[in-house]
Amino acid sequence: MDWHTLLNTRLPVSMASTDSLLILLSIVIVLFSLYIFGNHKRNIKRNILPGPKALPIIGNLHNLLLKRKDMRSFLTEMSAKYGPVFSIQLGFKKTVVLSGYDAVADALKKTSEAFTERPTIPIIHKIHKGHGIIFSNGENWKMMRRFTISTLKNLGMGKKLMENMINNEVDLLIKELESYKGKSFKSGNIITFAVANIIVSILIGQRLDIKNPLHLEHVGKIEESFLLLANPMVLLYNAYPSLMSWIPGPHKTYIQNLTKVRNMIEKSIPEFKSELDMNEDKNLVNAFLVKQIEEVPGSQGFFHNGNLVTLVTGLYGAATQTTAITLQWCLLLMAKYPEHQRKVQEEIDRVIGAELPQEEDRNKLPYTEAVIHETLRYQSSDGAPYQTTQDITIKGYLIPKGTHVLPFLPSVLSDKNYFEKPEEFNPRNFLDSNGNFQQNKAFLVFSAGRRKCAGETIARTELFLFLTRLLQKFTFKPPPDQDTVDLTRLIGAIVRPHKTEICVVART
Repeated sequence: MDWHTLLNTRLPVSMASTDSLLILLSIVIVLFSLYIFGNHKRNIKRNILPGPKALPIIGNLHNLLLKRKDMRSFLTEMSAKYGPVFSIQLGFKKTVVLSGYDAVADALKKTSEAFTERPTIPIIHKIHKGHGIIFSNGENWKMMRRFTISTLKNLGMGKKLMENMINNEVDLLIKELESYKGKSFKSGNIITFAVANIIVSILIGQRLDIKNPLHLEHVGKIEESFLLLANPMVLLYNAYPSLMSWIPGPHKTYIQNLTKVRNMIEKSIPEFKSELDMNEDKNLVNAFLVKQIEEVPGSQGFFHNGNLVTLVTGLYGAATQTTAITLQWCLLLMAKYPEHQRKVQEEIDRVIGAELPQEEDRNKLPYTEAVIHETLRYQSSDGAPYQTTQDITIKGYLIPKGTHVLPFLPSVLSDKNYFEKPEEFNPRNFLDSNGNFQQNKAFLVFSAGRRKCAGETIARTELFLFLTRLLQKFTFKPPPDQDTVDLTRLIGAIVRPHKTEICVVART
């Protein structure tokens, strides 16, 4: 039989043989699919992440130290050169950097389950030992976050009670500003203490006194610590902790500052216990100590003093520094750009008049909201690093479980695909063509995913009430001896203004 005859011969096929053929065909398809998938995965693994060439032992530290670049400038430059996903190496440890909204959103929104843990940062672990919320992981993080959010809600977060607490501090700030009678002042400590007293009231039910040297010292140490986190010596400590522990420098100052603040809080615990109220959440520390007493003996305890001290230190530092510095920027920007200040004041006058601004007025003040959002965007922090809990693929690159990943938030908030002229202060980024406020999906100031900032609600309320009430009463201008306001930035864990002096004039 020739091949032509064979190919055209109809062979009898039984039902059983048909099933066998289908099974065989299915096996072939599955094996072929596994081959394609495996080959694709191997190809992904072979895709070496782009990034600057790392030297033995030091990695890319020379790019920062020899060229005297801060981390933000370095990462901005690398983002422009290498794209949305690249790697850097500081000492022996590699970090994957995600740049731009699309890459960061792929990570924190689409694969949020892989971004629930923080890496161990040596200088932070040296002080906080993995306690608290910000740099803790696993069940400890879940328990502390759940407790904190629940307690903040019980203490008035998102309610009128919180508004009243904020307005009490704004009242005192307004009286202080009125005393300057049109003269210039440095907004730093004045604004910081006004904001700090809100979180301190929530934490321990007390207020700080700006004239108390001890309070001034502790506030100053926390401010300095936020700046020191970007110091080259701190980078070196995180790269070589054993070696750098023998060498003096700013990294030692950072450790000493926060250790002193922690010691102060720890020494106050017996006093807090002596005033304990088992029947009322009068403040966060009281609520924590009640949980400590109620905790079952012999169980895996979470409500121990280590968590309490770290929780208070972290909440105070994060809540005070971020909001206070944003408010300082806001007032400086109003003085720098009087046309924006005038529009906010006109909107407040038209909608609220002389009445007390309230949280519910937010939707009626679109330009004011746009200015607040643009200020947050304009001076954003770098964001916190993560350690992946599983293998993930971002933009075609396989990122293995356990990798340090930094979603570089300034690149998101200056992404030209989502913000027009991002290098400029431009409230129109949050306004539609009719002047209505519109959210921008790339506005990730408070991050995204499961470790999104727990204090976002309080921060938004504080900024809105502080700004509307201050611009209702005052106009802010450059100091008399200056034509404009200096917007030079000091780069730290938070970007703060180099100079905070402005002139405050009562509105008539």
